[in-house]
Amino acid sequence: MQFVRYATDSGPSWGVTVDDQTYGLERLGEPTLEELATPGYRRQVARAVETGRLPEIEEPTDLLSPVPVDDVDQIICVGLNYHDHAEEQDEDIPENPMLFGKSPTTVTDPGAPIIHPDDVEQVDYEVELGIVIGRTADSVDAEDADDYIAGYTVIDDVSARDAQFDDGQFFRGKSYDTFAPMGPALTSPDAVDPNDLEATLRLNGETKQDSTTAEFIFDVGEVVEYISNVTTLRPGTVISTGTPGGVGIFRDPPELLSPGDTVEAEIEGIGTLENHVVGE
Repeated sequence: MQFVRYATDSGPSWGVTVDDQTYGLERLGEPTLEELATPGYRRQVARAVETGRLPEIEEPTDLLSPVPVDDVDQIICVGLNYHDHAEEQDEDIPENPMLFGKSPTTVTDPGAPIIHPDDVEQVDYEVELGIVIGRTADSVDAEDADDYIAGYTVIDDVSARDAQFDDGQFFRGKSYDTFAPMGPALTSPDAVDPNDLEATLRLNGETKQDSTTAEFIFDVGEVVEYISNVTTLRPGTVISTGTPGGVGIFRDPPELLSPGDTVEAEIEGIGTLENHVVGE
């Protein structure tokens, strides 16, 4: 089951996609992230679809981030979490997840522009699986992580490498406005195995990253357990689980983003997140 947010003349709306058909959720009310994390709510939606209570709608074209910017509590990123990404950097495998933050105001919609700032030159792409927390999670065991997850989405963790390397830490380079495109859907935690999904990124139609979350160093359960034992995760927390090998900065020569480029980040079972790069 996949949930989508999309723009209408009357404002943002929610829908659910089942077997390639999207249904409007207006009759059930706008779902909260806590409801999306609840099997009982998802069963209610499934029954409403089966009994014809929800209207069929055309596939939405004006998709929105599955988590509204105002509802993003925090964005926690996991660095160096794919074996193939560690190999391309010739880095040792970390003993624990490497964490850093990204400003919540970086979130932008599918189809919205990625703005290339004037004050940096090395803007890079990173396809990542995003975990959206739906229930307050404190000291969660890995095997129970699904109980706290509203769903999975695609994130392009756009990064200004020169700012990142100049500062010696990640926050500024990761936190320019529009540097976290998110979407196109929120896939229920019971609909996919998040630790075995193909992850691909294409730049102007050419594949640059082609891997699988089976390359995770720390899987989804381990990441949620580790972070929730450090800090309480509230609904609206987004965890970006790291990127596979093939990022632009480590190519020879580097292949980075420029105004006019089109980026497609795709994860199996969720969909393709497409954004265009524009100048500031």
